[in-house]
Amino acid sequence: MDFKKIQENLWEMPKEGLMNVPVRIFSDEQLLQAMQKDMTIQQAKNVAMLPGIIKASIVMPDGHQGYGFPIGGVAAFDEKEGVISPGGVGYDINCGVRLLTSDLVREDMEGKIEKLLEIIFKNVPSGLGSKGKISRLSSLEMDNVLELGARWAVEHDYGDIKDLNHIEERGEMRSNAALISPTAKKRGSTQLGSLGSGNHFIEVQYVSDIYDPAVAKTFGLFEGQIVVMIHTGSRGCGHQVCSDYLRSMEKVAKKFNIRLPDRELVCAPILSKEGQDYYKAMGGAANFAWANRQMITHWVRESFDAVFNTPELEVLYDVAHNIAKYEKHDNKTYMIHRKGATRALWKRRKELPHDYWKTGQPVILPGSMGTSSYVLCGAKGSSQSFASTAHGAGRVLSRSKAIKTYTGQDIQGELARKNIIVRAESMRTIAEEAPAVYKDIDRVAAISHNAGIATRVVRLKPIGVVKG
Repeated sequence: MDFKKIQENLWEMPKEGLMNVPVRIFSDEQLLQAMQKDMTIQQAKNVAMLPGIIKASIVMPDGHQGYGFPIGGVAAFDEKEGVISPGGVGYDINCGVRLLTSDLVREDMEGKIEKLLEIIFKNVPSGLGSKGKISRLSSLEMDNVLELGARWAVEHDYGDIKDLNHIEERGEMRSNAALISPTAKKRGSTQLGSLGSGNHFIEVQYVSDIYDPAVAKTFGLFEGQIVVMIHTGSRGCGHQVCSDYLRSMEKVAKKFNIRLPDRELVCAPILSKEGQDYYKAMGGAANFAWANRQMITHWVRESFDAVFNTPELEVLYDVAHNIAKYEKHDNKTYMIHRKGATRALWKRRKELPHDYWKTGQPVILPGSMGTSSYVLCGAKGSSQSFASTAHGAGRVLSRSKAIKTYTGQDIQGELARKNIIVRAESMRTIAEEAPAVYKDIDRVAAISHNAGIATRVVRLKPIGVVKG
């Protein structure tokens, strides 16, 4: 394919055919070659054909084939002329990650990590079809969750009001519960406060390396410190919202004479009733996810209390990976789609909480099970990616191939030899999430850093993992 290197770790495919903008990929040569082995590049080209897209169809270094948009895809659409697409957000609406900091150090975990993981595993329901600890929500309470998000959880004593300061959008997007189907509400009502399955996890980690001492200090991070990473999303509620609106939008393209390069990219004009209905329903599912992570945070705190006698666990930050939002860039408002990508605001942006005004936004970059993770910081260079960077390691092997290649027992034993304890609902889950089925997180973090879209602050290494 015809790529031109336009700067360190940034490549461009020129506009051709029906493309309205070029494709730009943040990558090194090795990962760029890997993207050409599946539909990643073609999907990015398809996104470039959508009406109202601005500047470029962008792919992050962890990019790989997805539904409609590539995972790792970012696109900005003109707020008046552009479209909004469920395929640009995905099924797991607001799948995201939260990092909790503690006053504990690595040595405090000696002889206690297995007990801690066992308590977390009991306190936070996980696995396919897992149900939350609370009883089924009433219709009114479910609507409140969908419209209030993390604030609903805090108001019901799941955490502290100050937690909201360190959540993207303060954990509450514009929404309308009436636009979410009874089926989606029913699926979500039993799952609130649960981890789910797949690549979702709770991981106890420690700070192993510090790259930027000044920013690390502002973030409250220090060498040897124990932190907790929580990765989950909107569960069946978000999946159903996506399914419902993919179906309802199938006729919208014809109504508005939108030529679709791929039926998975069904979309509607942002200002249309159909577009606004999806946006508000998606916002409700995003709110569900923020409430979900807030409740899980509460139970993780209770688990630590049971072992360590009330240590402090503070929310460093919580970011969404799969979302569409109105944002201002270059003094213009766009509908930003991030599909497997992380917002990465640089310093002095008005959207930042006061604590991070002088540094930029914390960016949490989870690795695969058993490998490093990173905390980065939003940098001015991300202006070329609409304040976006990578969201993780990115799969290179499907789950079906993973379970044919690895056994859960072997992976669990391999991690144990590295002093990493894994607790999961099944050995199949451990096999599906073997470290080798993901891209090299160190490489992804380095590309983000070298391209200037997010700079490395610290590296984190796992001690114990609870898998969904």
